[in-house]
Amino acid sequence: MTSDHVDGLPGVPGVPGVPGVPGGAQGRDAGGRGPTRRVLRLLDLLQSRPVWSGTELAERLGVTTRSVRRDVDRLRDLGYPVNAAQGAGGGYQLGAGRRLPPLLLDDDEAVAVAVCLRLAAGGTVEGLGEAAVRTLAKLDQVLPGRLRGQVEAIHEATVTLDSTGPIVDSRTLLTLARAVRETEQVVFDYVGPRGEGERRVEPYRLVSTGRRWYLMAFDLDRDDWRTFRLDRVHGIRARGWRFRPREAPDAATFVRRSITQSGYDHVARVRIAAPRREVDERVPPSVGTVTADGPDHCVFEAGGNDLAGMALHIALLPWPFEVLSPPELREVVLAQGRRLLAAVGEG
Repeated sequence: MTSDHVDGLPGVPGVPGVPGVPGGAQGRDAGGRGPTRRVLRLLDLLQSRPVWSGTELAERLGVTTRSVRRDVDRLRDLGYPVNAAQGAGGGYQLGAGRRLPPLLLDDDEAVAVAVCLRLAAGGTVEGLGEAAVRTLAKLDQVLPGRLRGQVEAIHEATVTLDSTGPIVDSRTLLTLARAVRETEQVVFDYVGPRGEGERRVEPYRLVSTGRRWYLMAFDLDRDDWRTFRLDRVHGIRARGWRFRPREAPDAATFVRRSITQSGYDHVARVRIAAPRREVDERVPPSVGTVTADGPDHCVFEAGGNDLAGMALHIALLPWPFEVLSPPELREVVLAQGRRLLAAVGEG
């Protein structure tokens, strides 16, 4: 991870990972430092401050300004946009390119990024949690053990006051993220509403609703797709067995329907006189599913065990609606409407 210990970048012939940078003893500078290590040191310097003159870089690297120009060209060949300006105030500057090149991190920077990713994984910024977990899994794979210990210590000493959902162990998230990426079976103990037991699954996707984390996986013992709440997962371990990916349902749709409809005594279907986009802004994905029904209407579906409570929550929506099913819910809404009218002398 640090510039003092990295000998190459991924994808380069000659030196492991760096295309276009020669390896071996050829072209070593006076200090015995090969071109590959020198190019990485140059990249580290360019990332450390906005502008460097050619003379300054040559002094830092112990080479001539001509060698600096050659190394800058090597970085450009690797996709790093290095800008050069002449005259007073000019010099070499690492710019923004069309794609993100690899970055070099020192120990403190690597620890800082890992800690921030762990906090982001449990945060409430829409869309950031899943990306943070994927990135953290990549970083954790190459993080030296001594730095991983620092990250764990900081994480364990940190408390988030504005957490709105159950806490998920970051090790569980990391293990599952790696297993999803590497198509590896996992085993864990699961405490669900119908009891607890061991589960053997093929993990496919992690899904965050903003308040909770879920795993969509194929349950090998039940021979079907299942959704698991990660705060109910314990003792997770990778089995070391790879699996061939199956044809999977859309993860977001599957998890949403699973957590809003499955396991409930009743599932309400209501036609709302408002566009789907407008209803989506008011109804969280963990509450129910919203399907467009023409440009000005949509169908809202949600599960529940108490018809009276369901009727009350639906009535609180700010749009006209029509109960499609079940018939029992229509009767409850009608009874509540009559009761409210009677309360104001209209019954």
